[in-house]
Amino acid sequence: MNAEPSIQSKLLDLAAVDAELTRIEHRRKVLPEEQEVQRLEAERTTRKDAAVKVEIIIDDLDRDIRKLEGEIEAVRKREERDRGLLTAGSVNAKQLSELQHELGSLERRRTVLEDELIDVMERREAASANHDHAGANLDQAEQDLVDAERRRDDALADLKVAQQRCESDRAALSGGFPADLIAAYEKQRAGFGVGAALLQARRCGACRIELDRGEISRITQTAADVVVRCPECNAILVRTKQSGL
Repeated sequence: MNAEPSIQSKLLDLAAVDAELTRIEHRRKVLPEEQEVQRLEAERTTRKDAAVKVEIIIDDLDRDIRKLEGEIEAVRKREERDRGLLTAGSVNAKQLSELQHELGSLERRRTVLEDELIDVMERREAASANHDHAGANLDQAEQDLVDAERRRDDALADLKVAQQRCESDRAALSGGFPADLIAAYEKQRAGFGVGAALLQARRCGACRIELDRGEISRITQTAADVVVRCPECNAILVRTKQSGL
């Protein structure tokens, strides 16, 4: 395959554009802003789970409070009934003794229940504070995520602009090559990642391997318009004054 040296040298411009497209695609895959979004999504999930756990605790404590308040109210009503019977004076001595004993038991039971209620209410107050704290943490995580998503979207938009610019440059460049040369370049690029590279100081710019003297001698004796390939990676080697031939 033959091509004018000036045409071959333009392959380096095309290869530079393709290298930039490769870097853009790689950056898109490992975008730090995207990784930060994923980290913050996980953080938001963790904080949301923490808030839900506190809500469940609060619901359980509220249920316990309602139960204790109901039991205390039932004991108070029983006390009021017994006191009413005592006040009415309509009971005999045996019933009087039983009522007095029952009132003592009810008072002790009410005291126990009230102490339990105070303990549960204190735990409810602490859980409420934890819930407020968890809610604030969740709000902060969601705001951080919104900010990170905006930065990620901005970075992706910048990459898209850069990619479109490179694709435009590539379209303008690729149309200036002979069909067989651009086909060979594209095939090599598809298989190896680099279609053409500068032969510089006897080293292939694609695979970075230094060519031996025999290969350099062969290339030196090859006409300038003949397209040569790297014997190691098969990339098209573009010869210039920097090639050391």
